[in-house]
Amino acid sequence: MTLADLLPTLRQLPESEKLELARLLAADLWSGMNISPFEPFKTYYLPTPYNAFGAGAILMQAMSTAESLE
Repeated sequence: MTLADLLPTLRQLPESEKLELARLLAADLWSGMNISPFEPFKTYYLPTPYNAFGAGAILMQAMSTAESLE
């Protein structure tokens, strides 16, 4: 059965059933997709600015250099 065959019938559905159908189709797509690049239960290192005490000085230096070039 093609989408062209289904569309006239689907358009006759009440709004609540159309929403439920959309939810079911989205759930099917979501469960079938393997889009996560991460492995379950694996710890990943994520660098953050916390405890990077020299970062503020470097940022201030870059900003003053950019201002002097303008």
